Amino acid sequence: NENCLYLEKYFRLICSFRGAVPQGLVLELGETVQILEKCEGKHFSLLQGIFPANYIHLKKAIVSNRGQYETVVPLEDSVVTEVTATLQEWAVLWKQLYVKHKVDLFYKLRHVMNELIDLRRQLLSGHLTQDQVREVKRHLTVRLDWGNEHLGLDLVPRKDFEVVDSDQISVSDLYKMGRPQFRCNLLYVLRGIIEHRMAAFECRMLLNDSKKGPPHLHYRRPYGCAVLSIMDVLQSISEIKEEKDFVLKVYTCNNENEWCQIHENIIRKSSTKYTAPSSNYGLIISLQLLRGDMEQVRRENPMIFNRGVSVTRKLGFPDVIMPGDIRNDLYLTLEKGDFERGGKSVQKNIEVTMYVLYADGEILKDCISLGSGEPSRSAYHSFVLYHNNSPRWGEIIKLPIPIDRFRGSHLRFEFRHCSTKDKGEKKLFGFAFTPLMRDDGTTLSDDIHELYVYKCDENSTFNNHALYLGLPCCKEDYNGCPNIPSSLIFQRSTKETFSVSTQLSSTKLTQNVDLLALLKWKAYPDRVMDILGRLRHVSGEEIVKFLQDILDTLFVVLDDNTEKYGLLVFQSLVFIINLLRDSKYFHFRPVMDTYIQKHFAGALAYKELIRCLKWYMDRSAELVRQDHIQEAMRALEYLFKFIVQSRILYSRATCGMEEEQFRTSIQELFQSIRFVLSLDSRSSETLIFTQAALLNSFPAIFDELLQMFTVQEVAEFVRGTLGSMPSTVHIGQSMDVVKLQSIARTVDSRLFSFSESRRILLPVVLHHIHLHLRQQKELLICSGILSSIFSIIKTSSLEGDVVEEVEMMVESLLDVLLQTLLTIMSKSQSQEAVRGQRCPQCTGEYVSCLLSLLRQMSDTHFQHLLDNFQSKDELKEFLLKIFCVFRNLMKMSVFPRDWMVWNSYFSLAVLFINQPSLQLENATPAKRKKILDKYGDMRVMMAYELFSMWQNLGEHKIHFIPGMIGPFLGVTLVPQPEVRNIMIPIFHDMMDWEQRKNGNFKQVEAELIDKLDSLVSEGKGDENYRELFSLLLLEKIEQETWRETGISFVTSVTRLMERLLDYRDCMKGDETENKKIGCTVNLMNFYKSEINKEEMYIRYIHKLCDMHLQAENYTEAAFTLLLYCELLQWEDRPLREFLHYPSQSEWQRKEGLCRKIIHYFNKGKSWEFGIPLCRELAIQYESLYDYQSLSWIRKMEATYYDNIMEQQRLEPEFFRVGFYGRKFPFFLRNKEYVCRGHDYERLEAFQQRMLSEFPQAIAMQHPNHPDDSILQCDAQYLQIYAVTPIPDNIDVLQMDRVPDRIKSFYRVNNIRKFRYDRPFHKGPKDKENEFKSLWIERTTLTLTHSLPGISRWFEVERRELVEVSPLENAIQVVENKNQELRTLISQYQHKQMHGNINLLSMCLNGVIDAAVNGGIARYQEAFFDKDYITKHPADAEKITQLKELMQEQVHVLGVGLAVHEKFVHPEMRPLHKKLIDQFQMMRSSLYHVSWFSFNITEQFLCSFSGFFSEKNGDGCNLNNTVPLFFSKIPEMVAGKYC
Repeated sequence: NENCLYLEKYFRLICSFRGAVPQGLVLELGETVQILEKCEGKHFSLLQGIFPANYIHLKKAIVSNRGQYETVVPLEDSVVTEVTATLQEWAVLWKQLYVKHKVDLFYKLRHVMNELIDLRRQLLSGHLTQDQVREVKRHLTVRLDWGNEHLGLDLVPRKDFEVVDSDQISVSDLYKMGRPQFRCNLLYVLRGIIEHRMAAFECRMLLNDSKKGPPHLHYRRPYGCAVLSIMDVLQSISEIKEEKDFVLKVYTCNNENEWCQIHENIIRKSSTKYTAPSSNYGLIISLQLLRGDMEQVRRENPMIFNRGVSVTRKLGFPDVIMPGDIRNDLYLTLEKGDFERGGKSVQKNIEVTMYVLYADGEILKDCISLGSGEPSRSAYHSFVLYHNNSPRWGEIIKLPIPIDRFRGSHLRFEFRHCSTKDKGEKKLFGFAFTPLMRDDGTTLSDDIHELYVYKCDENSTFNNHALYLGLPCCKEDYNGCPNIPSSLIFQRSTKETFSVSTQLSSTKLTQNVDLLALLKWKAYPDRVMDILGRLRHVSGEEIVKFLQDILDTLFVVLDDNTEKYGLLVFQSLVFIINLLRDSKYFHFRPVMDTYIQKHFAGALAYKELIRCLKWYMDRSAELVRQDHIQEAMRALEYLFKFIVQSRILYSRATCGMEEEQFRTSIQELFQSIRFVLSLDSRSSETLIFTQAALLNSFPAIFDELLQMFTVQEVAEFVRGTLGSMPSTVHIGQSMDVVKLQSIARTVDSRLFSFSESRRILLPVVLHHIHLHLRQQKELLICSGILSSIFSIIKTSSLEGDVVEEVEMMVESLLDVLLQTLLTIMSKSQSQEAVRGQRCPQCTGEYVSCLLSLLRQMSDTHFQHLLDNFQSKDELKEFLLKIFCVFRNLMKMSVFPRDWMVWNSYFSLAVLFINQPSLQLENATPAKRKKILDKYGDMRVMMAYELFSMWQNLGEHKIHFIPGMIGPFLGVTLVPQPEVRNIMIPIFHDMMDWEQRKNGNFKQVEAELIDKLDSLVSEGKGDENYRELFSLLLLEKIEQETWRETGISFVTSVTRLMERLLDYRDCMKGDETENKKIGCTVNLMNFYKSEINKEEMYIRYIHKLCDMHLQAENYTEAAFTLLLYCELLQWEDRPLREFLHYPSQSEWQRKEGLCRKIIHYFNKGKSWEFGIPLCRELAIQYESLYDYQSLSWIRKMEATYYDNIMEQQRLEPEFFRVGFYGRKFPFFLRNKEYVCRGHDYERLEAFQQRMLSEFPQAIAMQHPNHPDDSILQCDAQYLQIYAVTPIPDNIDVLQMDRVPDRIKSFYRVNNIRKFRYDRPFHKGPKDKENEFKSLWIERTTLTLTHSLPGISRWFEVERRELVEVSPLENAIQVVENKNQELRTLISQYQHKQMHGNINLLSMCLNGVIDAAVNGGIARYQEAFFDKDYITKHPADAEKITQLKELMQEQVHVLGVGLAVHEKFVHPEMRPLHKKLIDQFQMMRSSLYHVSWFSFNITEQFLCSFSGFFSEKNGDGCNLNNTVPLFFSKIPEMVAGKYC
């Protein structure tokens, strides 16, 4: 139909459609459809139905497996997909809740579903930061789990919101993930962090009101106030990402005297104290909530900050002050004042003016800020309250005063009466002041300060500030100045007061005397010890605020006199470290870390810190009071950080001096640690606390030690320390717990993740656990430690060898684990629950530990276990234990009792369906009809029974996965459509049940792929089965929450079947070796890259190698086997028997492979590829001192070098082949390859070979790329032409003295790029000189892999097309010919070619004869013509280059003739004479050109100096060669040397 539009898009229903039309498709809201056709406003979907086009919404999607049964996967987050599917599933169940009258759950679920929809919308918006996305996903998964649990659906174990892979984690970890019960309240998240008191944005409006005064004066007067609740703001903008406008009503104050409290009155809604606006007006502000720290907000919202947004800092300090954060802000609040009338009948209009003045009386500029974003100023003017002698301002001003100006500065407040009746002058009547820093160096305290008011008038001068600075500023100051002269200029007004409050936010100034004394300790040299001792009395807030300065000071004091102050500094450091352990200051630990890494400079401190720490530990056995020792133990982590960083600094400064002394001191320190732990603490409670503090801190020092010592050295330190702990479990229960907790933290540390350290630490860890398990003590802690160990070993087993570690655990744990489980189970049954002997969770914990251990054990471990039993009685006792444990587990109803019967039933049914007598397809038509008429197809009936029995299993299906996957797959491969339709959906059921239990279907995937390979290779399956398998499973999976992974899996299996069927068809037919090899390569790469099945990949490597050997492609066979060799390492890890390989070590197998590969490279004459392997083997033999093998391999390598120089090798030709049309196999269809031809094989022979391999193919006669009509046709088209290799290694090809036999190899090997040139004429062809319009279309092909490789042909990965102009083509032709001549002449000069000189004769004759009869002369006519030069000014440089190359060719030909004359046979003299004559004609024809001159380069002459040195004995001396050359050329041309 010409009106149909074929689409490949993914749509979602936005409105339900009931399909009430012919061929109508019933669709529900939210379902997804894939459009096949669009016709007259209706769509046709994949299910062959129609529906209105406006009922759907387009969604972006990926179309995979293009074709009739393609897969469409939406482009969205997997969590979004899960939410969508879950909501659709819940929708049905939600309606059922209403029908069943479960009203409470009905409304709760509706609320949760609405929240899911809202959160899903946020996730889809794409406007969230990474932190916000993570938070939204957390909320989504919590709600999903809540709903699934309450609806009785399965819960999925997750890790970071993703379903866990059970194959990648230990059984213990899987058990811990499945253990928590998802008990959630409907109220999931606290909506905000706002307290229930009202918070507000306040906006006070102060107008310049001068209506009653002179027009040139301006006063700040109160007008109105607007307030906005932060709680209301956050509730309305927290869920949106854009700005939102808010309208603030402006209220006016009824009484100006209460102006300072108007916003509180508005918040409290005291409406009698303010007046609402008469009309609907106010302020409109736009707010937007931004999440993240300041750097993140700036980075994600640059446009906002480009608009001049001001950043307001917190009034006070943030939670954490990082080193380098410098701040010095003084916040001053103008509180109130009380002033006299001064003889006036009415009260004053008082304005306060404030200045900041330095010690010299200078007013500091720009040190007053009235608000964030406002420009700083030098003076502050308060607002004026009308006729008020007791004004209350409540206005905050920030004073950002530079630190260097703070000392000596003071604030001066001037009070003026603003009269409206006089001339408008503001009359000064008093002032107050206060210094910013006291005499002792501390700053103004954070408090309300009531300042004295001094009388003055406009005539008073403040030029001499010393006149008032000597006066007391407040009552406290007055008490310190008892004798004040009365005859001063300024007199205090005793009845007037003025109050301000201050708050200092400074990282450099303090209000604490003791802290200031420490920071300025050099001013008090006699009090240093007292100052250090008083540090404990400084508040924690001050210490963390000045943390960097305090630490710097302590280490400077330590460097000043280590012997005198060392212990006090150590104690102070311990005090500060322990202060940061307090929960109040714990978030300052990153500050300490940053300081140590970036700012700490105490390079000598480590010596004293180690000495003090050791001194404390050594005295632990003597002292009764050990508080200070325990504090030092608690500070151990940061003490070691300081020690290690100090040593690093010292090592950098001294290039590693005193390294041995440092190591010795650390070893001695660990001896002291072991001494403390080895002390008997049963009689000393104080010592118990010391040991507990040490054990708690000990694991935290491992990472620091790893910076200075190797993993093995640190592990030895730790093993010795843990080994020094008493082995008995009777040292006290509390100490037992501490000891095991220390071991647990050791196991969880980074040190334990290294296999080298685990082998050292495991024995001592297992020793302590063994003791506790044997005594049945602290079982819960022990199970946690074991779970961590198994988790680490499981993770490590994916990357390396853990045989030795598993062996240790088997020897130490297996028996005691079984005994522990038996004890727990027996006590559980007898209801004996005693703390320390049994915990409710212990049974599951230890079952998972036992399963983890058994899962990690290999055949070797089991064999060693059996070998270790000394007698049959011991073996019998062990077997009884393990049987008893498993019997008890079976009694716990983990499996149904009759599952073995069910398993037998399924096996019998599968055998019945597959029996040969029921395969009706193999019977004759008559026999088939007779059986069907009488019995029907019994396979179909049994398939229905099998399916019915499977459905009856219910939740027990999981126990038949993966065991029944292979048998059921065999049934589905029976060529009976109805059987396939019945049985294939069971795989979906298996995937679903495993997904529910494990969160994935890895077992189904692995088993299905393994069995499919073997069954298809046996001849089962066909193309119809592949299509049906994909169609049925995709239809089922489409409705699942895990459909994305399910679709991906089904797609992979479908593509695997395509390749397996192609492979089987190639193998069973009379196909050529090339087809079989190509198909095998395709399948092998699929196993490696797409489904990562290493064992299958290795199997097909060997199948491919055998095919190459059969075809005598020895080089390709070597490269193929090399793939397996590269998977192995030079290690002694034991390998099981596999294919034709016996049980052997990994080293032995790799050695055997290397020898075989070298042999194949030798047979393929690819010695250059074999030499690196010879060297690799030589290194291994040398490291093992196997000199016999070393001698053999070295001789082999030498033989290969001889072969390269002596044996003749042919250079193969390369051909590009395009396979076009849908009739080609899948791996060839519409692809192009480059093939490496056989020896002596030319283009015609290769074309015939390809056409014989594909007899139905049609050879294309042109090299143009085919159009879609050919690509999509049901035919086969072959397009073949020769291509030229482009070598990668150009350097060796340009070396003159390298023999041609070596160069020959690099010209045709390791080639990934190939070139094909197609000449054409652009524009009208010049009949007189075709070179003028002769262009070259150059196609460069890049392959997926280099040739030679694992195949003789590889697919083209990329093609590049460029056009070469006639001039550029001429340059390349001349340049290539010059290079060819130089190479050939050089070979004869250096006697690399002997005897026959025909090659040189033909080359010279070809160049000279072409030049005489056209050749260079044609180029000269085409490009040196004045018209061409005028029309192509841009080609001037290229024309010059062509001239130089022609000139060079003349020189090369001259030298070539000289060499030819030397070696020519007498019978060939006439030819030589002819060449000389033609050369003279050629030179004469070019001689008249102005550019012809013999300016030969030094490099060029050097290459020919050998000839002249032989003639004249002058060596390679250019001074002699140049004149000789020019003198000989005319004689050569004249024929003197002929």
